Amino acid sequence: MSTPANTPPSTPATGVATSWEELVSTALVGTDRRPLPGAADPAAELLAQAAVHTVRARAGRRPRPGEPLEPAPAEDRPAVPRAAGDRLARILGGEQGRLLTEWLRTAAGLGRRVPAHLLPDLLDHAARDRSIRPYAAVLAGRRGRWLARLNPAWDFLDQEAGAARPRPEEWELGTPGDRRAHLAALRAADPAAARELLAAAWEKETPDDRAAFLAIFADGLGPEDEPFLEAALDDRRREVRHQAADLLTRLPDSRLARRMAERAARCFTAAGRRILVDPPEECDAAMERDGIRSRPPHGTGARSWWLQQLVARTPLQVWPALLGRPPGELVRAKIPDWEREVTSGWVRATVLQLDSEWARELFARDPLADLLAVLPREEQEAVAAGFVRGHGLDGQLIMVLSGAAAPWGPALTRAVLQKIIDLSGTQPWNVGELARLAGERADPALHGLAERLSLEPPIQEVAALLRFRDDMLKELIP
Repeated sequence: MSTPANTPPSTPATGVATSWEELVSTALVGTDRRPLPGAADPAAELLAQAAVHTVRARAGRRPRPGEPLEPAPAEDRPAVPRAAGDRLARILGGEQGRLLTEWLRTAAGLGRRVPAHLLPDLLDHAARDRSIRPYAAVLAGRRGRWLARLNPAWDFLDQEAGAARPRPEEWELGTPGDRRAHLAALRAADPAAARELLAAAWEKETPDDRAAFLAIFADGLGPEDEPFLEAALDDRRREVRHQAADLLTRLPDSRLARRMAERAARCFTAAGRRILVDPPEECDAAMERDGIRSRPPHGTGARSWWLQQLVARTPLQVWPALLGRPPGELVRAKIPDWEREVTSGWVRATVLQLDSEWARELFARDPLADLLAVLPREEQEAVAAGFVRGHGLDGQLIMVLSGAAAPWGPALTRAVLQKIIDLSGTQPWNVGELARLAGERADPALHGLAERLSLEPPIQEVAALLRFRDDMLKELIP
């Protein structure tokens, strides 16, 4: 009979029982600093006791009285086709593992589920990778939820939405993930009804849930939401206040936007071709209520920190009126002493307010992936392709391409493939990541373009990966 899970084992070497936590602590600091009692060879003893713990954990635990498990409920969604399930098994096993997210996202969007025999492996992957949990929750189906209740390592599943189409009763009875999904679906269909539903339950919700629910308000955000969001600025939890402030920043006529504009007017002055800045001397309670954090990160000055946040929360339409110049001139203007802080604030404001004009001007000054993502899809392709043609292969190029929405169209794909061809002869050691990125983000239907373009090995690797993805996506559609 195996040892109970909460009882330390004894080893033949010393007969001394040591808990798993104590063994881990000893391994971290070293047996020289924390020797095991009575051990002639502390290192060997540490490994021996760890091996006993491992075998015991695998063996199970003492039987105890209990009720038989309820059988797993019947599934209400079809499984993916067999060929798709076979390919998922290969991906989970390590073949083209970087494509796992795309497979899961596509299958979840189709309202499918994975075959039952793949659930443990999928849930283990999701336990290690938070980014795939929303898709795993949908694809796990009812059996996956049933399994998750039996393994604490999989209890994250309750935090994710498990239904492709949430049911109304899930707002009262569902898991936190199901409740968010219900509110999101209602918000998309009727923003006012979603706001009223959340307002009625607001005081009963946990702080974490309040912050998560507020994030959903970005969909359908409008002036009618301002009173509710303004009240949320008084919430006890900082994350809730900041979420509300982010949303109010996107409403240029909100009271918060006007308060920020007034603060900006006290700090900024146009002087010929220069912009003079006098950052706030203090962060008072009113500023903190409006989402400005008072305590700066380590290594950042307080006034610098407050200035960045003030600029980030000021509506972008304020600056041309305040300083008398269009965005392009403002971005290129001389700002003595505080240029880095002001520019960083403008970038944050542009991403937050989704302003394509400012994104275009700021990207021309400093190409950042977040700015590229703000541009309309067609413009993203053109701007990214031009950047690829005029920029060397470095980390910045990879980061910018990561901001271009996938799947890439022909123009961007051709520019990247040509870059790979041009560099294969001079920097063959340096094109691997670019080739992988092209294979993972280009439209898989363009595999023929890669096959025709060149016989260079990196291009053929791109073509093979695109064909793999093309087959993978086709298999998911019965």
